[in-house]
Amino acid sequence: MEKQLKITLVKSLNGRLEKQKRTVEALGLTKIRSSVIRPDNDAVRGMIYVVKHLVTVEEI
Repeated sequence: MEKQLKITLVKSLNGRLEKQKRTVEALGLTKIRSSVIRPDNDAVRGMIYVVKHLVTVEEI
């Protein structure tokens, strides 16, 4: 089975760059402390890198 990542939004998007807001939205995160499960691949890792200061990531 493919590795999965649990991504949780931990900081607000207020005052963030538009690219960061769009990236968080593309990951499927809406509110603080909301979490999503995404496959562990290069595309998702790249998105996480853009907003690494706003999210926490766990491998599951």
